[in-house]
Amino acid sequence: MTRIDDSVDSILEPLRRSRTSAKVFTSASHVGDFSVVWHVAGLVYAIGSLDRFREAVALSVALGVESLVVNQGVKRMFKRDRPTWHGDDRTRVRKPRTSSFPSGHASSATFAAIILTSFTGWPLAALWCAVAVIVAISRVVVRIHHFTDVLGGVVVGGVLGPIAVSVISLF
Repeated sequence: MTRIDDSVDSILEPLRRSRTSAKVFTSASHVGDFSVVWHVAGLVYAIGSLDRFREAVALSVALGVESLVVNQGVKRMFKRDRPTWHGDDRTRVRKPRTSSFPSGHASSATFAAIILTSFTGWPLAALWCAVAVIVAISRVVVRIHHFTDVLGGVVVGGVLGPIAVSVISLF
């Protein structure tokens, strides 16, 4: 895993050197904190419809449950150190309180993209997926996660997302 992480880290180094991309990925990391981007997306999607508002509330509740499962459950099984605890010197991000594996940002991004796609279908699914990828990769760019942490987060979110869609559909 270290070889993969080191290879991806060196591939992403040009993004860190570019002021513009560093700002984009730092911003993506910030809006991924506490799933803010996904809560806001749900609320914007809900404008003008009580049914969509109910879906937005379901998304927010599901994100809260997912966060508990990942941050208080899965992450406690793995005590992996982060590449840095304060992020890359060229970026400023919130200091995490949990272990590195799996990435909670990547998990919640995948999870939310799956749920939002179930609500909206295409073409908005492309938007949800693009935002999810940017948020997930941002964590490697800002050096708060290893690439394999992000992959683990995508897998966790990919497993939990369809379960949440099934549960939400019951209501």
